[in-house]
Amino acid sequence: MPDSARNKSSHPNKIVFYFLLLWTILNATQACTLELQGDEAYYWLYSRYLDWGYFDHPPMVALFIRLGDSIMHNEFGVRMLTVFASSASIYMLWLTLKRYAVDAVAFVLVISGIFIFHIYGFTITPDVPLFFFTALFYFIYQQYIEKDKWGLAFILALIIACLLYSKYNAVLLIGFTLLANIKLVKRWSFWMIVLFAGILYLPHILWQVHHGYPSVNYHLFERSAHTYDFTNTFSYIPGQLFMAGPLIGWFLFYKAFTTKIKDAFIRTLMVNCVGTFVFFFISSSKGEVQPHWTFILFAPLVMLALICFKQQRGRPKWLLPLALINLSLILAVRVIIIFGFGFAKTYGHLKSYYGFKDWAREVKQRAGNNYVVMSEGFQNPSKYDYYTNSLKCFAYDPRYYRRTQFDIWPMEDSIQHKKVYYLTYYPIKGVTTDSLKVAAGTWYTAWVDDVRTYQKVNFETPSYKITASQGQKIKFYLTVTNSYSYPVNFSDKGYLHPVVLEACFFKGDVVVNTQGAGKSFNQINLKPGESAHYTFALTAPMEKGNFDLLFSLRTEPFPGSKNSRIINFTVK
Repeated sequence: MPDSARNKSSHPNKIVFYFLLLWTILNATQACTLELQGDEAYYWLYSRYLDWGYFDHPPMVALFIRLGDSIMHNEFGVRMLTVFASSASIYMLWLTLKRYAVDAVAFVLVISGIFIFHIYGFTITPDVPLFFFTALFYFIYQQYIEKDKWGLAFILALIIACLLYSKYNAVLLIGFTLLANIKLVKRWSFWMIVLFAGILYLPHILWQVHHGYPSVNYHLFERSAHTYDFTNTFSYIPGQLFMAGPLIGWFLFYKAFTTKIKDAFIRTLMVNCVGTFVFFFISSSKGEVQPHWTFILFAPLVMLALICFKQQRGRPKWLLPLALINLSLILAVRVIIIFGFGFAKTYGHLKSYYGFKDWAREVKQRAGNNYVVMSEGFQNPSKYDYYTNSLKCFAYDPRYYRRTQFDIWPMEDSIQHKKVYYLTYYPIKGVTTDSLKVAAGTWYTAWVDDVRTYQKVNFETPSYKITASQGQKIKFYLTVTNSYSYPVNFSDKGYLHPVVLEACFFKGDVVVNTQGAGKSFNQINLKPGESAHYTFALTAPMEKGNFDLLFSLRTEPFPGSKNSRIINFTVK
């Protein structure tokens, strides 16, 4: 090859290489300087309890964190693989696009301007491995379309399994890819992919079966809203445009959706991009769709937009200045977050990055080596565990909240009959005796003797959709199961805190009606894994409308746990 030709072909690679170097440095800097956000700390706890599955997500994020944290126990260690996976994902997109001879400068302008890439360039969540394996999937799949080789099929099967182990959204990528090229079913190698990927994913399926399908129940039933909220649909499209770039997002979507489909791979990109976008738009009718849930569509979005530029003989001239202004805005926000200027320490989720290291140190000084219990969600308890490098803080999931992985881990077992340090966001009359005020916020505190909780006891009913008239007497035939590794009983004899079984009617997040069980409930004794039957006599509310009904076990001073699936209760 002549020198001039060699230099011409290597020039785009140099542009991308230098961009990736700067990109990696920026992400590494931010990964080092910011405290862990609550979700990140929660996933760090995943890595302490490695398993084939978790309540909220598959286990790949736990492996990513475990690898980095085993090298260094600090914020960068937790996020280490995020930084490298982000750069590697972008590089794989570049390699995939090489076949279409896209412009390297346009590639850098588009990639650097997509806001969601900046977010997941330094934070660690299940979306990080999902996007990494998505980029790798497109790179290998592009070759598999043209060459029906068993080696490529084997690699694809492995990647598909890794996608499914990353986040359940991967089902969309797999399904839309098959829809775009249904002729693949005629290949023998395709069925090998299905078989091998299924075998690799079987441990997670068995984990779900063994634990009563917690992820399925949560994502398909408990997370869905019962009434339509127009704001969820109205905010969906602006949120997606913003994630694609505050100033250039609209243009990237326009170009991506107007790309001419000239081969099977472009068709795959188009079906995935449009299909994922439409799927979550429809999902907004059932509840809030957070902007990052569509992360996998931004890989085909980038590639389609850049291919469209090539098809139309280059990017428009005005894109360069607009993209630079777009990037400047994003970089300004990142600098503000790094140094904690202005709104960073008070705005929304951003404030979660500041002050909790000192908070954990202060709580540890007060609690000593005792267990700490919090009833405000999973995030702050996870932060305490991370910053004390312990497993001493337990998240009590109240009936007003949702279930979490804390309902599965053995941490609750360790606090039974112990003295614990209890933190809440609000004062409890006759319970909280002190307060803790630090930069991260204010908490009210108390010591609780002889803790007694039942978060792992589960109540099941024959039906989860009930219709009744006002004040109607109803008998619920409950099956109560002991999921602990030790016997439990509901007798109050010899216990400091009595236990009460309550049926709670909710309107939104507010309890509007609570009814207690009879004394016969306290006579139930259960061995590990044993079930018993109990009949709960309940009276329907006098108010007409739709309610969420759940059964809850409450012991003082805790607000009561969530011990059943939500039952849709309609009063006519």
